Amino acid sequence: MYAVSERWDDVHKIRKHMRGNNLKKVSAYSSVELDGEVHVFSEGSRSQCKEIYEKLGELDGIVKAMGYRAETGIVLHDVEVEEKEAALRTHSEKLAITFSLLYSRGDDEGVPLRIMKNLRSRDSCDLEGFESDQAFDLLVCFESGDVLIRFALALTCIEAACTAHPTADVFINFASFRSAAASSLSALKQPTIRVVAIIAEGVPEADTKQLISYARANNKVVIGPATVGGIQAGAFKIGDTAGTIDNIVQCKLYRPGSVGFVSKSGGMSNEMYNTIARVTDGIYEGIAIGGDVFPGSTLSDHILRFNNIPQIKMMVVLGELGGRDEYSLVEALKEGKVHKPVVAWVSGTCARLFKSEVQFGHAGAKSGGELESAQAKNQALKESGAVVPTSFEALESAIKVTFEKLVDEGKITPVPEVTPPPIPEDLSTAIKSGKVRAPTHIISTISDDRGEEPCYAGLPMSTIIERGYGVGDVISLLWFKRSLPRYCTQFIEICIMLCADHGPCVSGAHNAIVTARAGKDLVSSLVSGLLTIGPRFGGAIDDAARYFKDAYDRGLTPYEFVESMKKKGIRVPGIGHRIKSRDNRDKRVQLLQKYAHTHFPSVKYMEYAVQVETYTLSKANNLVLNVDGAIGSLFLDLLSGSGMFTKQEIDEIVGIGYLNGLFVLARSIGLIGHTFDQKRLKQPLYRHPWEDVLYTK
Repeated sequence: MYAVSERWDDVHKIRKHMRGNNLKKVSAYSSVELDGEVHVFSEGSRSQCKEIYEKLGELDGIVKAMGYRAETGIVLHDVEVEEKEAALRTHSEKLAITFSLLYSRGDDEGVPLRIMKNLRSRDSCDLEGFESDQAFDLLVCFESGDVLIRFALALTCIEAACTAHPTADVFINFASFRSAAASSLSALKQPTIRVVAIIAEGVPEADTKQLISYARANNKVVIGPATVGGIQAGAFKIGDTAGTIDNIVQCKLYRPGSVGFVSKSGGMSNEMYNTIARVTDGIYEGIAIGGDVFPGSTLSDHILRFNNIPQIKMMVVLGELGGRDEYSLVEALKEGKVHKPVVAWVSGTCARLFKSEVQFGHAGAKSGGELESAQAKNQALKESGAVVPTSFEALESAIKVTFEKLVDEGKITPVPEVTPPPIPEDLSTAIKSGKVRAPTHIISTISDDRGEEPCYAGLPMSTIIERGYGVGDVISLLWFKRSLPRYCTQFIEICIMLCADHGPCVSGAHNAIVTARAGKDLVSSLVSGLLTIGPRFGGAIDDAARYFKDAYDRGLTPYEFVESMKKKGIRVPGIGHRIKSRDNRDKRVQLLQKYAHTHFPSVKYMEYAVQVETYTLSKANNLVLNVDGAIGSLFLDLLSGSGMFTKQEIDEIVGIGYLNGLFVLARSIGLIGHTFDQKRLKQPLYRHPWEDVLYTK
């Protein structure tokens, strides 16, 4: 609900709470059976073969050309539209369909493809994106023959859908209570539609009355509002009724039985399907009419319909207190319109225990007098000839006795049991049992948020706080995956402090200031400044470390090192400054060198960098060791002198770009500060002065 409302902060809180309590939602997957083998597909899984994704891309192009657009509103994640479209593109059911088309045999023509899903989401099908007002057939050609796929209901216009599919006579409406009445009335007005099932709760009563009146005047049926739908065992189901596939199997709804069932309550329908399956040969058809005050169809409507279905030998009715719907069934029984046994119970007998009138779960479950009480209805049903038990607990026994009596009389031949098709295990259960191996999409070794509290490199957050760790310690855990000595983490913090800002005139700060003054947000201003970091501005730390280390390890003299770089046409990284010189040294470099001399066990790389500086100063007065060179050389001393890193790890750290990361992290502090400063000062849009530009032809 939070995601639908785009309340992302609340979404994050709920997900955090779930992780903290080790709660996980069931992963969605689709499956299809081909040649006796069940194939399982999960959304976005790349474990499937390349051919599937190639064919899926081909089909995606075809349907887009026909007017398809992705219904990105059903992707309940705070991501960009492109990411939502990408997620929809690899939905599990699409993978399963594509796989089936690729690997079905040529002699399978005319055989339906049954794609099974372990979960149901009201909007998960992504079939609302066709702008065309005409249905279409997608013809996919294979070497072994043609496969025809019909996309029914892939239309945004009810009239066009009914015209394109004249044999479809049931309209299932999943719209919200705000639009359910209008869209249902539109469906009822279509000549091909005979039944409209309305899932939404809370449809205004006046609108419901109008729908019922129109349906009766035109010999049509409305099921609901507030229905969970219905099921014909072994054939089809509409709405949410019968629950998950596991529940359908448990309740023997995969093949027809001999019992017709009707109820007001959707939740109790699932319970009764199970109960009936335990003591009879199961359901033939079951339906929940909804618990609103004015249901579109009544209990007696469906009992009379069941009475005319030869396969149904007995009926079970579950009513509730409130309203007088059950009395229409009483009259039908008295008038002899029902010729098959009816087992009935009206729930809500406990209402008499309350001193005042009680509103139960449904809008209609509220007694308006003695006649609407559960006791009065049960008594009336019993007197009219229905089998009414003494309590809800006795209902199962009453159903069993009635069924067995019909069997003994030869009126029912119990339906022989069949083996249901294999149902794939839930993916999470199969993974735990070791039956399948699910590929991971991301590998993380630095942190873990699955427990009660986040861990950095295996260290719980509470421990980090209790030990008084600082930013340097957190960086050592998340960047280097180990807890470095205090002198190392303090050096990291010093680097961050010294590199946080260097005034408003350097390129990064200038970019951030100009962007902020253009009215852009914090992130845009920060990124504009960060994008200037490179070999010429703050991005030379890694290069300085790399070249100094290579030269020192190979035993090159400063002269040999500098001259070899000159021959290659490469400036020595970490050497040179536009302002600082021999007589105006960078105070930051001096502070770093002083700290290292005091705390580091070895400063061999820094001393080598100073020797290089001595030689370059003989060339030019501004070729001093700059802050990039100081941090780069000293970090080499930190990594090698701490004894906590191998030579291979040091080379990897320098190669990946860890050291430049220090400058990026540090300078972000200053760039954010400049952005806030400009916004606080309410500075106008920046325009560079003409006099500072040399115009030339």
